[in-house]
Amino acid sequence: MSRLPHDFRLLWLGETTSKLGTRISNVALPLVAVSTLHASTFEIGLLTAAPWLPWTLIGLFAGVCIDRLPRRAVMLACDALSMVAFGSVPVAWWLGVLTLPQLLVVALLAGAADVFFSTAYIVYLPAIVERDQLVAGNSRLQGTEQAAGLAGPGLAGLIVQAFGATLGVLANAVSFLASAAALLAIRTCEIRAPARTGPRSIRREVADGLRFVWHDPIVRVLTANAGIANLTMTAYGALQIVFLVRVLHLSPGVVGGLLMALGAGGIVGALAAPALSRWLGTARAAVASIVCTAPFGLLIPLTQRGGGLTLFVIGTVLPGFGVLVYNVIVGSFRQRYCPPELLGRVTASMRCIVFGTIPVGAIAGGTLGTAIGPRHALWVIMLVGLVPSALLLSSPLRHIHELPEAPPKHTRERISLI
Repeated sequence: MSRLPHDFRLLWLGETTSKLGTRISNVALPLVAVSTLHASTFEIGLLTAAPWLPWTLIGLFAGVCIDRLPRRAVMLACDALSMVAFGSVPVAWWLGVLTLPQLLVVALLAGAADVFFSTAYIVYLPAIVERDQLVAGNSRLQGTEQAAGLAGPGLAGLIVQAFGATLGVLANAVSFLASAAALLAIRTCEIRAPARTGPRSIRREVADGLRFVWHDPIVRVLTANAGIANLTMTAYGALQIVFLVRVLHLSPGVVGGLLMALGAGGIVGALAAPALSRWLGTARAAVASIVCTAPFGLLIPLTQRGGGLTLFVIGTVLPGFGVLVYNVIVGSFRQRYCPPELLGRVTASMRCIVFGTIPVGAIAGGTLGTAIGPRHALWVIMLVGLVPSALLLSSPLRHIHELPEAPPKHTRERISLI
């Protein structure tokens, strides 16, 4: 495999900077609401949910736009929108006019920009790397995203402690400027797929992406698997802090160290994905990454204080490792497998379904924890978390060594591509 090109490194640099800034703002924006605007718990919940709402509202429409428009131009526009949105927070604070509705609008705008940006860069990546470099490229992007998840909250704490919460939001605005500068330096000319002939309504183009996801047996099971996994992970996330603090009575410092284990497992998984793909084959590595690691999540509800915290670390690190291996392999497969003229709509359709389970999981986790207690709720959640393994073992993936390079003829026929 050849060395990844210079233009990929520019995209990688911009993405890493932007993700780090986003992680900082994930801490700083709620802190602004709490410390400056004295927001209630319910209002903080709205602020936390706001960035995910655009996936439900405009996710499918975004896929159509990405398939119609130049991807780099879309990403530059998203960077500009995010920079202005986050930059408005410290400006309004300095002028003494900052309000909670403004923070909610900022979160919604940033979420909408992320819908378009993240879909566009997934579709754009195959334009700047060779097909056999997609796993390596996605491995680096996923690995640095996990590293940003580890470093961002800690860096946010230092910035907020030294300069105040609004400066943390300003740091995010600057990160989008850095991302835009890196994108502008890319010189690769994007080769667009041939346009479909004849007028096409947005509804018809959205339907094409959804039909592909539904009718293709491999894409369908991967989407269902990711949706259930997100449901259980967010349900677990809703109870994670409550379990560690109120059930195990751990100090904030210990809790912070334990939560870093999830990010550490993800970084190792993202970096290991290319080697595991070569060793086992992409299909077998994708299946094994979930089937062989998900059962370790059952150790989490067994966790006790003292030496028993080792169970939490193992139950967190190994599934986190498996999820990132899976994400790298499946993301690279989708970029190779989907027809180029449909990649934006298929990506958006999958993500709209998969991310749509996130708020459901958060509500379900909190409700279940309230009804039966955090530890018993974790048992239920981790058992449901084994369902994706069953789906993968009962899917066509169990019979193949490598994931296919193109969809079967009957899938293309059903969506009128041939």
